[in-house]
Amino acid sequence: MTIQIGDRVPDGILYESIGYLDEAHCPARPSEVPVAEALAGKRVVIFGLPGAFTPTCSGQHVPGYLKHHDALVARGVDEIWCVSVNDGATMAAWAKDQGVGQRIRMLGDGSAAWTKALGLDFDGGGNMGTRLQRCSLLVEDGIVQQLNVEAPAKYGVSDAETMLGQLGA
Repeated sequence: MTIQIGDRVPDGILYESIGYLDEAHCPARPSEVPVAEALAGKRVVIFGLPGAFTPTCSGQHVPGYLKHHDALVARGVDEIWCVSVNDGATMAAWAKDQGVGQRIRMLGDGSAAWTKALGLDFDGGGNMGTRLQRCSLLVEDGIVQQLNVEAPAKYGVSDAETMLGQLGA
């Protein structure tokens, strides 16, 4: 069953790699991020997407949240998370490529366990396998306040502009 507004976000483990062992190539070993603990007492925007380094994800989704980072924070958002069914090291390399810095937490769900717990998984077929539907959520202290799930192969309701509109002035 797909998560709904008013539901508690399922607990799980995501992976985050911060920093590099070698500035040119090797992200630091990813650390576990317990979801429930990381959301406790915070207002977090989470946007999910099918994969790192893919055209819409790299060309629009991440850049949009970077562009609107300050406006989201000004509206009371404590953190912005980008989650994808990739490993933590891939997410770190993608963060570096996108110039994310500390503005967005780039979190990997390599096994898709958390994605499946959300009920937002889909079969990308071919070389993609199980993926996270393109979506965005506003979560306050672990409870979903807003939920935007894209239709297959679409982009237009999980973007930063939509989330800003939902947060109001």
